[in-house]
Amino acid sequence: MTTPAGFGPPIPPPSPYGTPPQAPYGALPVPYGSPAPVPYGGPAVVPYGAPVGGGPEFVAHDRRNSVIVDPAGVSLEVNGHTLDFPWAGVAAVHAAPAPYGHVLMVAVRHPGGTLYECRIDARRGARLRQWLAELGPVLGHYLAHRA
Repeated sequence: MTTPAGFGPPIPPPSPYGTPPQAPYGALPVPYGSPAPVPYGGPAVVPYGAPVGGGPEFVAHDRRNSVIVDPAGVSLEVNGHTLDFPWAGVAAVHAAPAPYGHVLMVAVRHPGGTLYECRIDARRGARLRQWLAELGPVLGHYLAHRA
């Protein structure tokens, strides 16, 4: 890094990937991961398949894995890898205690038949029973209209 004539902060070297795209004049920067802003006076845009309004949520996690069920769909995190399933792409969700220990097994089935599974260690039987009692009504709320 060099400084112009010894004044000011150092100038970083040019990026080997080129310059990042610039926002149009007058546009405010949007932080990564936030939804795109709705144009002034324009209609609110709802993604296809996303339920309108709020709904019940369920969250269960251990040190490595987690399950989140909310109005957007089902998210499974397995050893740092996140799988997001919007409700439009979910045929069924299965939840059951494992035959060993205090483990909650949650599986998401796609309409094509592919099955994705996540196992969460509850550490205690009471927590496992609580998760099963909470998860059932939440799944019933979102999957009630399916046969």
